Amino acid sequence: MNKPQTITEDNVVPAKRKKRAPKAKRWGLMLALPVVLVAIGLYWWIASGATVETDNAAVKQDIVSVSALVNGPIGQVYVKSGDAVKRGDILFRIDPAPFQVALEQAEAQLAAARLQTTQLQTQAAGTGADITGSAAELQIKRNALGRQQALLKRGFTTRADYEDALAEVRVAETALADARARAANANAAIAPGEQPSIAQAQAAVDKARLELSRTIVRAPMDGVVANADRLQVGQMAAQGLGMLSLVHGTGAWVEANFKEKDVGKIVPGQKVHIEIDAYPGTDFTGHVQSVGAGTGSEFAILPAQNANGNWVKVTQRVPVRIAIDGTPKKPLIAGLSATATVSIRD
Repeated sequence: MNKPQTITEDNVVPAKRKKRAPKAKRWGLMLALPVVLVAIGLYWWIASGATVETDNAAVKQDIVSVSALVNGPIGQVYVKSGDAVKRGDILFRIDPAPFQVALEQAEAQLAAARLQTTQLQTQAAGTGADITGSAAELQIKRNALGRQQALLKRGFTTRADYEDALAEVRVAETALADARARAANANAAIAPGEQPSIAQAQAAVDKARLELSRTIVRAPMDGVVANADRLQVGQMAAQGLGMLSLVHGTGAWVEANFKEKDVGKIVPGQKVHIEIDAYPGTDFTGHVQSVGAGTGSEFAILPAQNANGNWVKVTQRVPVRIAIDGTPKKPLIAGLSATATVSIRD
């Protein structure tokens, strides 16, 4: 037969402790939950105002459309799409034969102009000798007239001989005047300095030589060749028509279009975290280089007109240029989509 258990202090205390333990845990959980919520809210409040982000961004690079400066069929091609070239490297060449012929014709015209100028100078020099001879002849005739006049006064000659001598003086004076007129005309044909006909012919030679040199098309900068599909031998190259594109090998940047409510917080120099869709897991760093002077719609070919009264407010976006710091870890291809996060509290 079991003896009745005696209730003592040692038996009562553990029972109370067992009842208090679940209650203490409940109070701890009830207090921890508000603390966690406050911490999360505080973090969200601090972090939410520290950055502005947009996924409307893309990698940009300087792209030059290379075209021929003269018309003609392509004779030689030295590059293809994807080739890296340096500034001054030959890209393609236009058939130079017609331009070489034009240069030879211009050089022939220059030689003819120089010959004509030499002839005019020789003619001008000859008219000077004519003036000297006519002046000497006039002096002789005048001396003869003087003798006839003296003899006529003494009665040793006839009136007819005197008048003949006077007529010869008049003829000599006319001959001298004609010589001087020819000299004036010859000197007038020779312009001071360079002869106009020579200058015109020289300009034609320079133009022909320039066009001949432009048959060789060179790279205007370092870069990578793209869109060279039309660059085929025999293809007609037209002046001003792009034959290929040249993408600058370095100097890529990111153009991010931020909403107008965010762009007021962005200033040049702020740090930027960049993520490019083509390279997940690879982070790029940069800084704000400049903020656009106008929204994207203002630079459109046909800007929106809101004067008809049916106006709907559309959030505008402002382009922000972001420079990439250091050397990129991956090749940056123009047009790649990106996400830009600007630290506005820096």
